[in-house]
Amino acid sequence: MRLTSSMPFGSGSLMWFRKGIRIHDNPALEYASRESSSLYPLFIIDPHYMKPDPNAFSPGSSLAGLNRINFLLQSLGDLDVNLKKLGSRLLIVKGDPHEVLIRCLKEWNIGKLCFEYDTDPYYQALDIKIKDYALKAGIEVFSPVSHTLFNPTDIIQKNGGKPPLSYQSFVKLAGEPPSPLSTKYSSLPPVGNLGSCDISEVPTVKDLGYEDAKLEEFSPFIGGESEALKRLEECMKDKKWVANFEKPKGNPSAFLKPATTILSPYLKFGCLSSRYFYQCIQDVYKSSPKHTSPPVSLLGQLLWREFFYTAAFGTPNFDRMKGNRICKQIPWKDDDKLLEAWRDSKTGFPWIDAIMVQLRQWGWMHHLARHSVACFLTRGDLFVHWEKGRDVFERLLIDSDWAINNGNWMWLSCSSFFYQYNRIYSPTTFGKKYDPNGDFIRHFLPVLKDMPKAYIYEPWTAPPSIQTKANCIIGKDYPMPVVSHDSASKECKRKMGEAYALNKALNGLVSEDDLKNLRRKLDEGEEQETKAKKRSRQLLIG
Repeated sequence: MRLTSSMPFGSGSLMWFRKGIRIHDNPALEYASRESSSLYPLFIIDPHYMKPDPNAFSPGSSLAGLNRINFLLQSLGDLDVNLKKLGSRLLIVKGDPHEVLIRCLKEWNIGKLCFEYDTDPYYQALDIKIKDYALKAGIEVFSPVSHTLFNPTDIIQKNGGKPPLSYQSFVKLAGEPPSPLSTKYSSLPPVGNLGSCDISEVPTVKDLGYEDAKLEEFSPFIGGESEALKRLEECMKDKKWVANFEKPKGNPSAFLKPATTILSPYLKFGCLSSRYFYQCIQDVYKSSPKHTSPPVSLLGQLLWREFFYTAAFGTPNFDRMKGNRICKQIPWKDDDKLLEAWRDSKTGFPWIDAIMVQLRQWGWMHHLARHSVACFLTRGDLFVHWEKGRDVFERLLIDSDWAINNGNWMWLSCSSFFYQYNRIYSPTTFGKKYDPNGDFIRHFLPVLKDMPKAYIYEPWTAPPSIQTKANCIIGKDYPMPVVSHDSASKECKRKMGEAYALNKALNGLVSEDDLKNLRRKLDEGEEQETKAKKRSRQLLIG
């Protein structure tokens, strides 16, 4: 998007980095550097995302865990190094982005403001205010779509004003994406006079107020464009793997060498251009006559990302159940104890708990591991609201992406996109298919490291003598299961069936009162079933 005004030739350009933390295939940076006497590459440390929150359940701000904050800072540090090689540098200013930007535009006498278009609601609201000020001040604004392969607005217009809600319909509308820019810089325009703006170097987590942060606790994945391009190159070298990639296959328990590209956090922060990634995959396909196809192929995964971005951009209230026209209204439980047991790796199901430890320590887990824990929390076992799980992922994942995170939680809770709620990931047998010895569990839950493999997925079934020998007494050293999977999953299916029937009967127009009445009915049914089970147990004993 370009908003033009009369701009004196050679005046200063401001390149505002948000996502798009890279130099390759960056149309905003390319335009900002063109015909400019000076270039101000700016990143604003936004307290909204970065300020420490002592009340949060894990170290970090109110919105982001420390792993993601650290990944972002590493990415900024790498960008600064790469800019310095081109005779420039990254300018860091702390404060409210709207206030900081207007101050810098005035102070530096900017004629051209460039930044990558962002579909997230927070930036949509901010950008309206910034563009309004810039136009009134006679500043040219250039805000191209380059975080995604396609412009979601174009796809929605092609679909008659609504986002396509199936992958197949999206792919038909999308076509081929534009090619990445091939610009190679030998240098960039110099940074101009900084005036009285308070500029700092890229801060560390300790500079931001996280004094207690221990670096050894951070994710093993390093942020930045340099690391992204290195990972991409390594990945593309294995042409056979790229050609044969097939989701949902892959081993969710592989942790020494994860069974995916792990490029998602680099795409999230724009350290890697999705258009460049797309082109690299296509280049491999050209030299590999046989390869998998969308939706399961590696290229298909990039298109899934686009699908969720478009659906999110075109759906009001996409990040909640209430008022979201594409989301089934389901009377989820409001149970903080169950939520905390899941979040804090204390469900008593080692496969689930080990994945949640990996999430907390690494800020990442395999997509099938995400499927397992999301299903378990919602429609599989605990029947806790998907928004609660979404909030935990949003905080702890280094690749947490507003559109994709919300879309996947609706999908995995069978609230939207996917409706086969009877297909449940077992918390005991699913992981065993990939890792019968339980090495993944032993690594992330060392309390169970000596448990024999026969009991590693269901340690509560181990005889007391085995538990003693393994130095792990269930109920003392490691929790008993918070639910019985067999009965809990049956109960969840019953509740989902009732909720689906209600949504169908009311054509999706389910009110708050309708949900309350259904919740009451389901709770009464659960209570009667519990009483019946108690009576039958008493009869057996008697």
